[in-house]
Amino acid sequence: MTIVVPSEFERVFRAHHRLVFRTAYRITGNAADAEDVSQTVFLRLFRRRAGAEALENEESYLRRAAVNAALDVMRSRQTDRTVELPDLPAEPAQNDPRELQLALGQALRRALAQLKPRPAEIFALRFLDGFSNPQIARMLGISQVLVAVIVHRTRLQLRKELGAYRFSRT
Repeated sequence: MTIVVPSEFERVFRAHHRLVFRTAYRITGNAADAEDVSQTVFLRLFRRRAGAEALENEESYLRRAAVNAALDVMRSRQTDRTVELPDLPAEPAQNDPRELQLALGQALRRALAQLKPRPAEIFALRFLDGFSNPQIARMLGISQVLVAVIVHRTRLQLRKELGAYRFSRT
């Protein structure tokens, strides 16, 4: 009987595939796109490892790579004129919470795709993945103050973009 020891790459893939997929899915809202993002991220990692570059923090690298690759997918959709995205209603139906949540999710993904890469990445890490500002600062190698400023400005920008989706609680 032969015992097969998984390669280091296979170990990393098995350990982090779900994380990469979930991160991509939160941004793209689509399982097929999330799987494409996962493949892209692990292909990049494989090429990076072939170049003998070691990763300091695998999980952080893969999460950030997934965020950025997913945002790239969202941006490419907006620039590709051959693929039409469904138009959202000017005012979502407030009587159906599921419809409102779906419309808001689509609008948020579109708005995120309009952001510059760094603010989009920080927003996704903060609000989609639930990291704190100090954690994000450590991941990205920047100050907590800069993270806080970027989060604040990004929230203001997104609030402006998503203004039509605000509704009062009655």
